[in-house]
Amino acid sequence: MLSLQSLGKVYPNGVHALERFSAEINLGEIVAIIGGSGCGKSTLLRAIAGLDPASRGTVTLDGEAIAAPHPKIGIVFQEPRLLPWLSVADNIGFGLSELPPAARRERVARALARVGLADKARAWPRELSGGQAQRAAIARALVPQPEVLLLDEPFSALDAFTRKDLQDHLLDLWADTRPTLVLVTHDVEEAVVLADRVLVMRPHPGRLFEEITINLSRPRDRNAPLFDQFKRHVLASLDRSLDRTMPDRQDSRDASGAMWW
Repeated sequence: MLSLQSLGKVYPNGVHALERFSAEINLGEIVAIIGGSGCGKSTLLRAIAGLDPASRGTVTLDGEAIAAPHPKIGIVFQEPRLLPWLSVADNIGFGLSELPPAARRERVARALARVGLADKARAWPRELSGGQAQRAAIARALVPQPEVLLLDEPFSALDAFTRKDLQDHLLDLWADTRPTLVLVTHDVEEAVVLADRVLVMRPHPGRLFEEITINLSRPRDRNAPLFDQFKRHVLASLDRSLDRTMPDRQDSRDASGAMWW
């Protein structure tokens, strides 16, 4: 289990980015974190990754405190961040240096085939389209088989068609080994398509406003009335999160039941 307990973050310049953020995320669960600009979504993800530890509170994975990058936690950023001097295959195998060469080549070949880039193994990152580069970045993050994969708005720079394709592709990859996914997004439809739970944040400082359980079976029909109800619920929660008179941490276990809004 990934446990976040009362996380707070104050930067040296005095910016109060996070306050009392707590959540329990189960093994194999997909959780989307959504909120307006400046609500601390990326700060939260970096704290979970151990890249920029919180000023207060704790992050633990299976009872182990996380205060620095950890081999059980992978991360995918908005930009693919492929190393331009390495081929696509060498980028994907970059984190497998502890494996014997033959085993490394086999695992990389499997990963390339799984993300539809088998014919791009010897290509340079500059020769890939935006969608192909992000596929390679996701493969690189998943090939070491992390227990937790963090994704920081990984599809936001892509066109709508490519974004939808990669959302579906991510779910296919997740189904192979079912790592825990924590996704930061500003896209409400993306959150409802992918997540088991949506955590809505409010800004200044960033904190948890509402937890919404998305109890839809997969694959999810984006045109179904119930899917649209969940989208409207998340949108309404985002609107309410900006109302300073509303209390924090509402818990909506079944948004399809009684629509309070």
